[in-house]
Amino acid sequence: MISRDIIIIGQQAWDTDIGSNCKNIALELSKNNRVLYVNSPLDRITLYKKRAEPKVQQRIAVIKGKQSGLVKIQENLWNFYPDCLVESINWIKNEHLFNYLNKRNNIKFAESIAKGIKALDFKDYLLFNDNEIFKGFYLNKLLKPFLSIYYSRDYMLAVDYWKRHGERLEPLLIASNDICMANSVYLADYCKQYNENSYDIGQGCDLEIFKEDLAAEKPLELRAINTPIIGYVGALQSIRLDIELITFIARKRKDWTIVLVGPEDDQFKNSELHQLPNVVFTGIKPMESLPLYMQYFDVCINPQLVNQVTIGNYPRKVDEYLAMGKPTVATETRAMEIFKDHVYLAQSKEDYITHIEKALTTDTPALQEERKSFAASHSWENCILKMNQAIQLTIDKK
Repeated sequence: MISRDIIIIGQQAWDTDIGSNCKNIALELSKNNRVLYVNSPLDRITLYKKRAEPKVQQRIAVIKGKQSGLVKIQENLWNFYPDCLVESINWIKNEHLFNYLNKRNNIKFAESIAKGIKALDFKDYLLFNDNEIFKGFYLNKLLKPFLSIYYSRDYMLAVDYWKRHGERLEPLLIASNDICMANSVYLADYCKQYNENSYDIGQGCDLEIFKEDLAAEKPLELRAINTPIIGYVGALQSIRLDIELITFIARKRKDWTIVLVGPEDDQFKNSELHQLPNVVFTGIKPMESLPLYMQYFDVCINPQLVNQVTIGNYPRKVDEYLAMGKPTVATETRAMEIFKDHVYLAQSKEDYITHIEKALTTDTPALQEERKSFAASHSWENCILKMNQAIQLTIDKK
């Protein structure tokens, strides 16, 4: 796909502080196409609660016409701040009232996006919707794109905020798009229930910092450890990670040290893990420093719970572990099937102990190179290649 005009909407704004599939996709698509990345419009509750924050002030300035909402990021890529304020309506239980107000929000949003389209003179554009169930529900009808794409990267209905109206609206939205794409087999199958033209395009990962030769000094938190290190890197969220499993490993094998690198939610902060002498919490670390910790891990783990939030979720951290050649043990889920030849997959707490023991005793340079090569195949370039193939098939059908 070359020289197309593409509009991307989604839940995460360009100025988000965390990594984003949607931003990575926009950057890759802009190498050969013109891309307009549209931030979600400012909603009234955010205006009320966070008015003083710089990001909100910038959006207010755009709404008041004090500055342009169109910002060029790089060649072929623009970010757009909508010049409208939408209502915060998810608390409304009445379906008819919600639908009425949601359509009004969509109309405001579409009218604002149309200004960006006109400014850039976009023609026959594609509309790419990254899991924006509510504010993007009517945009296909309002903006009339040449091709509409719905992108599923998480099972949103497992989260209460999206579940209330999303259980009713997301299937309708999936069905209304020309094509649906997902970053895992599980989510592609979910979309296929409502739209036969659904594809698993895989997951891209930016692995450059995890492939560099590291010569930095050993992190302070790890210097006193003289046992095998079993490590996890990422947000410590009790909705996704199994606290009981991590506790079991630490209690069962006091001759190992569990190192957890990342910010904790309240359940992790109040958990028994903080009382165990062979568990080390480092707190949140900058992205660029994560490989410095991982290089000293003897085995990496991804101790997920198996629930609606995680079962279809693609674990980017596993690619990061493998990119560094690390032996890895992870909970077996449908999304983890593609890793089965390179990762030890566990179905129980006891499996974790057995697999970690095996990973510690059987690691070789040859296995490390195989892991690195496998992780390297999960590039954004390959992801976009699959996307382009699915789009071309759909265009040919049209």
